Formats: sequence, C-alpha cells, structure tokens
Amino acid sequence: MVNSYTSGTLRLPARSVLSDDIHDAIMGLLLSHEIAPGEHINIDALSRRLDVSPTPVREALARLESEDLVSKQPLRGFTATPLLTARQLDDLFQFRALIEPWAAGQAAAEHSQEDADALLAELERGEEATEIDIELAYAKMSEHDARFHELIARMSGSQRVHDAFTRTHCHLHLFRLYQARKSVADAETDDVDFADTLFGLYYQPATGFLALHEHRGIADAVLSGDSERASALMLSHIEESRKRNAPAARLLGGA
Repeated sequence: MVNSYTSGTLRLPARSVLSDDIHDAIMGLLLSHEIAPGEHINIDALSRRLDVSPTPVREALARLESEDLVSKQPLRGFTATPLLTARQLDDLFQFRALIEPWAAGQAAAEHSQEDADALLAELERGEEATEIDIELAYAKMSEHDARFHELIARMSGSQRVHDAFTRTHCHLHLFRLYQARKSVADAETDDVDFADTLFGLYYQPATGFLALHEHRGIADAVLSGDSERASALMLSHIEESRKRNAPAARLLGGA
C-alpha cells in the first residue's frame, strides 16, 4: 500500500506525531518535486521546515531509501533518486510482464469471496478519481492503480510474487515521471489547456481513465474465474502502461 500522492500545501506534522507522518511529509515533497530528482537533502534544513529534530528525519529518509526514493552516499548523505531512464523503465515493465499476468491468472483460480469483495471495493474507490478536480485526479488514480496491482499480487496466493511486486515501488516512480512531465509542460507552454493535452495519454472522455477501464476488464476475468483471460488482459494492460509512460522517460530520464 502506498501513501497519498496528492500534492498541495505541505501539512507540517506536530512534534508528537509518529515517524509515519514525517515519512509521509518527506515523501510528498519528493513526489511533488519540491525536493527535485537528484537534489541533495539537507537534513538540518528539512528538520527546521518540518519543525522536528533531525532524528525522525533521518529515520524517515532511511525508510525512503528502502523505497528507492532517496539514496545515501558516503560523506555526502542523502540525495533524491533520479527519475527512471528509458532503459530502467523498460526493464521495470519487462519484469512486471513476467510476474503480474501469472498473478492475475492465479487470482482468478484461487480467490476467495473476501478477495472478490476487496477487488470490487477497490474498483469503486478508483471511480473517485473521475469525480474530482483534474489537478488532483491523476494523483488519486495513481493511488488506486498501486492498490489494485498490489491486491492482484496478493490474491495470487504467492508471498514471493507479492513481495517482488511491492519492492519495485513502480507506481511511485511512474507518478514522479508524470509530475516531471507536467512541470515541464507547465514551464514551457502558455497553453492553459496543457493539462488536458497531457491527460490525453491517460484519459478519454468516453471511457474515463484508461487504466481504470482496463482494471475493470481484468477484475471481471478474475472474478469469473477465467485465468487465461485475466492473464492476457493483465499483460495487455502492462504493455499499454509502458507505452503511455515511455515518452516521459525518454524526455526526462534519458536513455
């Protein structure tokens, strides 16, 4: 499960809150590019900004390192990880194409009624992205996308597959690519409709978010017990997502 991607005014955690809130606050800064990819992280400055001591900030950064959002270098400290390159993005989707179609097929064969209820509930949560302001909708959709794929991996019954998927942190990386592309478009064009143009990669007026439309098909195959169709639809979904995200990686992440 991932934290909220929604950007906006930074909500400073109170001094007494758990470290999770510090982690979430810093993650928000990374995902919104307020801490830019490749930027060195000044722990003391970040501590002052969050109004906490350096200790919980260091603890949060250690967690974020395990989520591949920051890296620690000897004698330099923490740095925000760069955006995925085109090659890294392709490698990520190749890996997903190996494990997720299998997971979807297994989910179709093995799911319980509790699993079915959870999958239907997640589709309903995904619909919420179609009902909010366009500036926040993609963040909401990204959260749903991450939950949906994590749920399918868990429904496969394989802990190894579930763990392998969650360790890719793929949706965090994809959201960072989207945010970077949106920032570039915002800076380089006076077209007030640039967001609509960007959304065209992910959203169609007739069907809504393309990923949500594809999720419905996968869920239908899973819930009907059709392993072959569930696997095929998941593979197609991953390939379509790769195509939608590849231009941003080529533009922003390099080769």
